[in-house]
Amino acid sequence: MTLAPSSLRTLGDGLHLWNPPRRGWGLANCGLLAGPEGGLWIDTPYDRPLAEAFLAASREVLGDGGITRIAVTHANGDHLWGADVLPDAEVIATREARNHIDLEPSPQQLRQLIEAAGSGSAVGGYLAEHFGHFDWSRTQVVAPSTVFEGELELTVGGHPVLLTSLPSAHTTGDLIVHLPDHGTVFTGDIVFGSTPEQPGDHAVHWAGPLENIIGACEAVLATGADTIVPGHGPVLGREGLRAHIEYLGHLRDRAHTLHARGVPAVEAARTIAREGRWPELGLVERLVVTIGTEYRHLDGTDPGPLAEVLPEMVAFAAEHAGG
Repeated sequence: MTLAPSSLRTLGDGLHLWNPPRRGWGLANCGLLAGPEGGLWIDTPYDRPLAEAFLAASREVLGDGGITRIAVTHANGDHLWGADVLPDAEVIATREARNHIDLEPSPQQLRQLIEAAGSGSAVGGYLAEHFGHFDWSRTQVVAPSTVFEGELELTVGGHPVLLTSLPSAHTTGDLIVHLPDHGTVFTGDIVFGSTPEQPGDHAVHWAGPLENIIGACEAVLATGADTIVPGHGPVLGREGLRAHIEYLGHLRDRAHTLHARGVPAVEAARTIAREGRWPELGLVERLVVTIGTEYRHLDGTDPGPLAEVLPEMVAFAAEHAGG
């Protein structure tokens, strides 16, 4: 499957959004803030062809200027790996995000995992369907060149850009990007956007707990921003973010209730899915990860390898295929 390039959507003075061509695993929103001294990317696409498409669109806006800096909201590959199309750019992330890179499969390892699983197996078929269209054949992971803890302020085109690190949430190294002059926050994957007109996918959270993610969303509201750019899915307003907080709170409350009853994590995810509160959201199998993460916090246990959760998630997807 070939993914068509996306065009830029203007959000304000020099600020642009690059939307992926469709929703799904690995298709992240990216931002461009243009200035006469060069541009800032907020996150990058997953693979080189998509990153090159974003770069071409950015150059149309910047003219002779280049992309001099990249702010990475977290170190998952679908937000970081496209940075290798800009080898001279300063890559900015949290200190924990730099540490997280070592926990992520490399592009080569992920491709080998897809090939080793084989399209004839359930896991192989799932990986091929959702990740087989990405091209990591030339991708080299770029380590952040600038890391920080707490807050970091940049200036691009005369506009302030406020980077704030977060407690453990989607990953252990998340940050949000607040552009106060534009009334906009790029949240990374603490928010997965969905609207009635443009439904999104279920959230997936690897680190948690959900209480931290809810707190991070409330911190975004506290900025006063009216435009919320999630890591994936459509742009939200303040009411859309409040609806997402309600969704996260529901997952937290149901997980805690079912855990207290002794219901295993996968069965808890199955119960929540059967309740059908958000039938419009795609990738319901992500509940296996998010509820499993919450259970780990309740149990005080460490996360297991991806190889353990992947078959459970794939089986869950097969159970719920077709709605």
